[in-house]
Amino acid sequence: MTPKILRQLWAVVENSQTKTLLQMDDASLVQWLTHQTTAQALLEPNETDFLTDYIQSRLSLIRDIAYERQCL
Repeated sequence: MTPKILRQLWAVVENSQTKTLLQMDDASLVQWLTHQTTAQALLEPNETDFLTDYIQSRLSLIRDIAYERQCL
């Protein structure tokens, strides 16, 4: 996965509504973030798989970021 794809993912997280990130269950959130990111870039199937795994491994961080934004 390229740095460009990672930047796109984190831009999606940053620009997403807080309630969206906090209210979805894990599987739905991973699927939604993957879809939002791949809508901005054409990815190879292996890149999509890696992106999905990466998002899954960062769900706690993503939810922490959203929770912090909610508290501001």
